[in-house]
Amino acid sequence: MTGSQGARILIVDDEPQIRKLLKVTLQAHQFEIHECADGEEAVIQASIVHPDLIVLDLGLPGMSGMDVLQRIREWSQVPVIVLTAKDREEDKIAALDGGADDYVTKPFGMGELVARIRVALRHVAKTTDEPVMRFGPLTIDLAQRLVDLDGSSVKLTPTEYEMLKVLATHAGKIITQRQLLQQVWGGHHHESDSHYLRVYVGHLRKKLQEDPTRPRFIQTEPGIGYRFLLQD
Repeated sequence: MTGSQGARILIVDDEPQIRKLLKVTLQAHQFEIHECADGEEAVIQASIVHPDLIVLDLGLPGMSGMDVLQRIREWSQVPVIVLTAKDREEDKIAALDGGADDYVTKPFGMGELVARIRVALRHVAKTTDEPVMRFGPLTIDLAQRLVDLDGSSVKLTPTEYEMLKVLATHAGKIITQRQLLQQVWGGHHHESDSHYLRVYVGHLRKKLQEDPTRPRFIQTEPGIGYRFLLQD
């Protein structure tokens, strides 16, 4: 799969009307659709169909959506967008920490969901072993640990660089505060120290010449974490 067109999407939802809406709309956007209504079948279908992306409801009969996510993450890194009526921050954080790539709450706009799907698929398409990542005017050379913006070198501290690297290598995906703290600082000592993130993200934004109210690269997901924005 080289682009979003023709991508295989597995819809997992126990509400027939939701599945029908998703199927009709996504097929109109040239996606190939597979569907199922319960968790056990979702795990089986994921292994048989090998979807390019999964849209997963959390409130499933039998095996819960979180259990489905855990099972799939044991062997696959396929993008998973959680689509659910649960809108508490704790539920979103649990799903994202559990391996979901994005989170959309019901009721939802189909335009937003299609956009999230395309972003997730673009992130997969961008994931390569290339040591140089480019995001519009921003270039990150992972091999030499160099950052360049609009042709000029950006001087970052080791911690700022590690934070930028984690965000950029997961571009398009929400990274929770916990995930970011663990990957940048390591261990469990800083898991509750979200003020570290605010300080360092603030430093990064200044060095990337970014207005926090109109993010060009780093978008804040309030109460949850951050998302590095893919560039056209």
